[in-house]
Amino acid sequence: MPLSVIELTQKLIACPSVTPKDEGAQVFLAEELTKLGFECHHLPFEDVPNLFARLGTDGPHLCYAGHTDVVPSGPSDEWTFGPFNPEIKDGVMYGRGTSDMKGSVATFIAAVSAYLENNEPPKGSISLLITGDEEGPAINGTVKVLEWMKENGHVPDAALVGEPTNPSELGQEIKIGRRGSLTGMLTVKGKQGHVAYQKLADNPLPRLAKMVDALSTHVFDEGSEFFDATNLEVTTIDVGNPATNVIPGSGSATFNVRFNDHWNGENLSQKIREILNSVSTDYEIELGDSGDSFITQPGEWTDTVLKAVEEITGNKPEYTTTGGTSDARFIYKYCPVVEFGLINATIHQINENTKTDDLEALTKIYERVLEIYF
Repeated sequence: MPLSVIELTQKLIACPSVTPKDEGAQVFLAEELTKLGFECHHLPFEDVPNLFARLGTDGPHLCYAGHTDVVPSGPSDEWTFGPFNPEIKDGVMYGRGTSDMKGSVATFIAAVSAYLENNEPPKGSISLLITGDEEGPAINGTVKVLEWMKENGHVPDAALVGEPTNPSELGQEIKIGRRGSLTGMLTVKGKQGHVAYQKLADNPLPRLAKMVDALSTHVFDEGSEFFDATNLEVTTIDVGNPATNVIPGSGSATFNVRFNDHWNGENLSQKIREILNSVSTDYEIELGDSGDSFITQPGEWTDTVLKAVEEITGNKPEYTTTGGTSDARFIYKYCPVVEFGLINATIHQINENTKTDDLEALTKIYERVLEIYF
């Protein structure tokens, strides 16, 4: 009898695996996967637990990538049932990770269980790359597991990431790429002084304001075939000056840019400096990108996932690249990758939840993906 996706999801949610703690989640997964015939490898890097499991040794090799870590719950007393006490009410399961993304991990394992029961063993390999660092710095998780996979002959031919991709119902979107992300911390220094003796001071804030305005109003591009226009958002401006009669000695601003395939971290950083230099060269800036944009061109692999989604849901999903970053930004360097999972309407919120019907439907979608792929 195939594994129950409801029971799998509940057992995973009951593990309070806030990044980077695991609290037994991956041990439980390894036990269930071993019963299905997978060879499991626990791959801790620093304080981050990771799991790689593979069924079969030949190609083609399909890899599911996901994470068992979750963001902090927030005030637990504001949850209806508690963040790590998965309860079902009126067909809805509540708990941290129901959508992002323990529910998806459970559905894939349940799908593999059903596939193995209803079909001959796959003529190829199925694997899972499960990290405990997706919601954190993403340094000792998927990146290092991928390196280990390459060194040990486990590079997949295609990958499916189970991030929650649908806004309100299953079958709306398949992510075939993501925008890149770059963060900047801008500091402008002057000289502190009394506001009544302004000539003895140097107020940095007018220069900072002009620089922030130049950055936030700049049109970087008009977008491209699969991407929206590059967008810069100022997230904070800080002075740290509680006094009304003191000219501050410095001010800072932090911003984030979500950029499309017209840019990479290097040439976007150069462009930002050019924009700032057009106002003033008297500033300091730290720039860091967490990944460039990427795209999996529509083709056989994207069509496989689309066909499965359409057959089960009756909806024809749109290929999109919107949303935040995911670990797919690391996987695309090794093989074609797409993302499809549950509903993202409540992720990272109090009372995160998912419909049990959606868990069952996603299990059928993933099982159908396996049937078409193999």
